[in-house]
Amino acid sequence: MSDHDLAIRGGLVATAFGAVRCDIGIKDGRIATIAETIEGARRVIDAGGLYVLPGGVDSHCHIEEASPAGHTGPDGKPAVTVMEESFESASASAFAGGTTSVVCFIPQWKGFGIWDRYQDARRRGERGMLDFAFHQIISDPTDAVLRDEVPRVVAEGVRSLKVFLTYEPLHLGDADYIKVLVAARQHGCLVTVHCENYDAIGWRTKALLAAGMTAPTYHAWSRPRVVEREATHRAIALAEFVDQPIQIFHVSCAEAAEEIARAQARGVKVWGETCPQYITLTAADMARTNPRDGGFEGAKFMCSPAPRDTAEHARIWEMIRRGTLDVVSSDHCGFSFEGPRGKAAQGRDASFEKIPNGIPGLAARLPILFSEGVSKGRIGLEEFVRLTSTNPAKLMGLYPRKGAILPGGDADVVLWDPAKKVTITNALMQHAIDYTPYEGLEVTGWPVTTIRRGEVVMRDGAVQAAPGTGRFLPRGPYDMVKPRGIAPDGFGVP
Repeated sequence: MSDHDLAIRGGLVATAFGAVRCDIGIKDGRIATIAETIEGARRVIDAGGLYVLPGGVDSHCHIEEASPAGHTGPDGKPAVTVMEESFESASASAFAGGTTSVVCFIPQWKGFGIWDRYQDARRRGERGMLDFAFHQIISDPTDAVLRDEVPRVVAEGVRSLKVFLTYEPLHLGDADYIKVLVAARQHGCLVTVHCENYDAIGWRTKALLAAGMTAPTYHAWSRPRVVEREATHRAIALAEFVDQPIQIFHVSCAEAAEEIARAQARGVKVWGETCPQYITLTAADMARTNPRDGGFEGAKFMCSPAPRDTAEHARIWEMIRRGTLDVVSSDHCGFSFEGPRGKAAQGRDASFEKIPNGIPGLAARLPILFSEGVSKGRIGLEEFVRLTSTNPAKLMGLYPRKGAILPGGDADVVLWDPAKKVTITNALMQHAIDYTPYEGLEVTGWPVTTIRRGEVVMRDGAVQAAPGTGRFLPRGPYDMVKPRGIAPDGFGVP
């Protein structure tokens, strides 16, 4: 009788610690054996000429998030509308790009709690094929939510709280941000932070609109580097004040990364993440035009923080190589160009502050980083694995079950053709969104087979998994996000 359900033979197996040519044996959805040669498996996949990588872990994805529809349903509760990207379509897109696990978001609405939203998000997630975990957004940190409901979702396996220092109606002022930091510390959670200065952006936006500068290109003008740098400094300082570990999301510029580096040098537990848009797109993309849309074509590239310029790309790469930015996520947040929920929902003459922020990128993340990083010699293969799989899995408390090729871990494996040249098109992304901001970008290196828990879920672009086969990933306590036990004047938070 065979010892393995599946053997992957002859590939170069790459981990965060090195690469070796060997075979992998899989049994009952987990990696059972790593050996020079594995014989007798019931099924064999020939990986000759390919890289064998851990399945990607994307720790920053907005998928099927609900928002209030502005009226009450028949049950007396707020009716909801959801983002276009469902867990089913997101699963297809993720598998097409080599990602097998995601951490996405549970919303909170002003004036409401979080438990109902957790239950709703969990049900939605279980309809997909991806393995998934959650960040809990906190936009209204009332005493009741922090005292009664945060412990409840933590007990369910949600181990990170997300806060926004900008965006209406999500943003928190300093006092509420501190309340969330303290609650996270008490319950063993990481806090993840969107860092931009709310009041500065509001002031600049008002001035731009008054001057008639309303096109998408002025989105970048409304939120220059300095507002990201200031908020990053403040977010870190207040986290250090109460001794709470944090991760800074989607760092777009070296100025913000330098604030992270300075804190890390002091021993503060702070981590930095960036995204493919900050090494490929620029503010100039938001000025794109075409005969049909005039200046509105640039809306396809609007996200926050805004893309900067090509010189900033080089600085972000340097911060990646230094390890200051040690996770690359997609920040997948898709709004179609057309349609009632799309970028043009309020017309092609809508001013920039009325255009939904966010771009799709779930399938593009790994191919872009591999092509721009490994293929062009900016980073090595091991660093690619760390940035896209191992580091996010560790920071989210999912390692070694996810993010590695290790005996006992889930058999999430991607077979990668390092020489395959592909021109990105929207059809290849397999998401629910009607465009990709990376249309026409040629990449070198592409996933040809994606395996989730020992099952081939994508081969040559064809998704083979069934809806409802994704699994929720509850996260228990883990050492990486424990407080240091160091507080100013020795006055610690209980």
